[in-house]
Amino acid sequence: MGFKVTKRASNIEYAIRDVIVHTKQLIKDGKKIYYLNIGDPAAFDLTVPSNVKAALCKALQEDSNCYSPSEGLLELREAVAKKEKRVNNVNITAEDVLVTEGISEGIQMSLAAIVEKGDEVLFPGPTYPPYISYTRFFDGTPVAYETVESEDWQPNVDDLRKKISKKTRALVIINPNNPTGAVYGRKMIKEMLDVAAEYKLLVLSDEIYDQITYSDNFVSTASLAKDVPVLGFNGFSKAYQMTGLRLGYLYFKCENGELDELKQGIEKECRIRLCANTPVQKAGVAALNGPQDHIKGVVEKLRQRRDYSYKRLNEMEGMSTTKPEGAFYIFPKIGGVGTQWKTDMDFVVDLLKATGVLIVNGSGFDPVYGAGHSRIVFLPPIDQLEQAYNAMEAFMNKNKKP
Repeated sequence: MGFKVTKRASNIEYAIRDVIVHTKQLIKDGKKIYYLNIGDPAAFDLTVPSNVKAALCKALQEDSNCYSPSEGLLELREAVAKKEKRVNNVNITAEDVLVTEGISEGIQMSLAAIVEKGDEVLFPGPTYPPYISYTRFFDGTPVAYETVESEDWQPNVDDLRKKISKKTRALVIINPNNPTGAVYGRKMIKEMLDVAAEYKLLVLSDEIYDQITYSDNFVSTASLAKDVPVLGFNGFSKAYQMTGLRLGYLYFKCENGELDELKQGIEKECRIRLCANTPVQKAGVAALNGPQDHIKGVVEKLRQRRDYSYKRLNEMEGMSTTKPEGAFYIFPKIGGVGTQWKTDMDFVVDLLKATGVLIVNGSGFDPVYGAGHSRIVFLPPIDQLEQAYNAMEAFMNKNKKP
């Protein structure tokens, strides 16, 4: 007999990587796989800036690889505070910042600190899966509020209000959004903050794609929050392509010390995992304080790939999609789910086996509001996207309704 595994561990789901298991036999059989499932810019032609690489190498050469403070290097936290003011008009100090090993660790630590058994966390449907999985992991209940596809996946504030209960502990805002690529403007963020203020909710604001937008519509939640406490999440994986280096941060924004106890609790979690990677933190300082002109080039490349993906997908039989305004994901609706395919997961697996194109089932981002869709990453160069979309189009034509 094997050792018993806890329910909390055995029930963990992460659709973005869970789908990879379906590729194992195909790879053994020699089938080419088009990886459009993981949002990793460093896996394609978007590389870490040279000054960041140099700073990492220098840190190692100078033996700057000892344990660092659990809350993060002071010079990095100072750089984060300056970046948030420069980019997002958020006024914080280094004391408001905690450094994490990627944004995912910050999500885990924060939910561990606020969720007790039976507590509810509101998140946009569809959403980034760890918000669902970690809420459940800590015996809480994830509750999705609707985002409306016909309105470019903007939140339904009336539905959000209806979902609030006495058990609601926090409201999650992901802007720009993963998986839909939606960007919420000033008016929408203010409406959501007004609801949070009315019900005295903590806001968790995930802004990892703050510098990857295709319009001027984005505004940081914390920059508009006055009497609403905000816990902000951000990191270095997307704008600086430091995905495998695992570096992120969270910050606390409030007026009257309302988050002091929460901050102390999360600091304790930082201590039990010792510290974030010290040389990578040195590289993070270089990323924030060094030249930023590479970001414009990254966004322009991605804009072209976004436009190409939007055009190709909407031309396909049985596919329709809105145009994302941020991040590097597109979230098409699959017309054949419920007829040709029982679920969106069945579609994803059939597509993979027939073509080698690996995308993610929409229900993995929320079983209600994500169902019948799929998330596609448009990070690869257009010639690679063209091969994948050609294969998808042939597959859709073959399976079109008679």
